[in-house]
Amino acid sequence: MTHLPTSAASSADATCEWLTVPDLVTLTGLGVGRIHRLCEERYLLGTRRDGVVVVPSLFLRDGEPMTEIRGTAILLADSGFSDDEAVEWLLSHEESLGTSPVLALRAGRKAEVRRVAQALT
Repeated sequence: MTHLPTSAASSADATCEWLTVPDLVTLTGLGVGRIHRLCEERYLLGTRRDGVVVVPSLFLRDGEPMTEIRGTAILLADSGFSDDEAVEWLLSHEESLGTSPVLALRAGRKAEVRRVAQALT
């Protein structure tokens, strides 16, 4: 696992735990091709850091992709967000939610997060 600094706007203290594809293979028990397919289909949302695809560990629950990520990622993409921008938004503090969108999703606030995401257009 890799610890990389996030932006100053991030709700993470100073670092975020990022999982590489090999980390995800170990954690999920899935093959490399399946991990890439999950990213392509937005079941997982990753970004490139120093040329390496990484996924925030907060996007997984119990060793599986959070089901709430895909719909939110698709909504953000439909609003013109790149994957990098979507990852940044999900990890950054959102004033109207009082926390980061990913933490709100983990707390069961999917509808609220998606309403806020829709308003970003």
